[in-house]
Amino acid sequence: MRRSRRHWLVSTAAGATALKFAAWSSAAQAQDEIVVGSIQDVSGPLQVFGVPKSRVLEFAVGETNAAGGLLGRKVRLAAYDAQSNNQLYAQFAQQVAIKDKAAVCFAAVTSASREVVRPVLRRSNTPYFYNMTYEGGVCDRNTFVTGLTPSQGLAIMMPYLVKQYGKKVYVLAADYNFGQISTRWIRKMAGDLGAQVVGAELFPLDVSSFSSTIAKIQAAAPDFIVNSFVGPAHGAFYGQWAASGMKGRIPMASQTFGDAGEHLLMPSEVSEGVILCTNYFQELDTPANKAFVDRFQAKMGPKDYITNLAMNDYVGWLLWTAAVKKAGSIEREAVLGALESGLAVDAPHGRIAMDGATHHCTMDMYLTQVHGGQYRVLEKAPAVKSVDMAGQCDLLARPNTNQQFVPKI
Repeated sequence: MRRSRRHWLVSTAAGATALKFAAWSSAAQAQDEIVVGSIQDVSGPLQVFGVPKSRVLEFAVGETNAAGGLLGRKVRLAAYDAQSNNQLYAQFAQQVAIKDKAAVCFAAVTSASREVVRPVLRRSNTPYFYNMTYEGGVCDRNTFVTGLTPSQGLAIMMPYLVKQYGKKVYVLAADYNFGQISTRWIRKMAGDLGAQVVGAELFPLDVSSFSSTIAKIQAAAPDFIVNSFVGPAHGAFYGQWAASGMKGRIPMASQTFGDAGEHLLMPSEVSEGVILCTNYFQELDTPANKAFVDRFQAKMGPKDYITNLAMNDYVGWLLWTAAVKKAGSIEREAVLGALESGLAVDAPHGRIAMDGATHHCTMDMYLTQVHGGQYRVLEKAPAVKSVDMAGQCDLLARPNTNQQFVPKI
């Protein structure tokens, strides 16, 4: 089972006018079928994230159609592979909006690709779900986020780490928005807890050699490390850390470990002991999740590991379809109003509520540790709200806001 999962995970012009876009989008309701757009990285360097997301969304649409469709109509998934290429994201976003006349679009892995598709879908009045862990800050009435933000995961993780291990923190992060903003959150939370950051390094996404960094960590002698690594290249750190003999001497926590099923990809002696805070993992031992995994694997096959990022797409689907049913329509304003009404759904991993003011989700969080190639739950925190944009984003009061705020930290 592990070998087959590993094989799968490893191998596997925005210039049109708003008036024209509005005309194109209004035609969506005239179709006999409801079209749903999906743009994911099914190939290229980011496929380890995009393939599970694409597969879960395919399953969700099939599940809906098997139950009779949506509003009595069949749902058709218009799915595109952006190949980890932002130019293709731009092309396919226009195709989803103009040619497919989709009622909603689920798209993007990176923040850069999100910021390619988001303006296109806003102009076309195509509701957009970004279902990723990300840096926070997007405030756009047309966009809804189901993934974690730093304030949600770190708020649970940092107090635990300081209490368990000590007050000296070393930070490793990807050198772009997510890593930069996460590092600022870690500094703030460490200060609030009476701890200090004794070292911080940010790395471009293609960096895969960390020998000098490991030497710096040894010299700084922190009580624990928090990383915000992103992508396959950064994953090389874990093996190099174990090979250096440092593993087991300094605890390692991560915001992003598990986003691509790393506990299955890596030898257990490399992943053992990594601490993370997540909203979902496939092994979650609840009746609702077990039933979901059984249904998914019966339809899609046992090789498909359901990552937390993939589950975010399922949550997005649950929220959007619940909003359509509540509105009795796929018309944009009616659906957006339903999503902003305090809408909540029961997902395989718990209750998920959409915050109408920020369009981000309140959800249960699990502080876990890898043990024997499996996740072991250390703590559960119920109904954790994203506060990254507290005092900045209120789409109920200011619905015309279209901005990505830098969180006030």
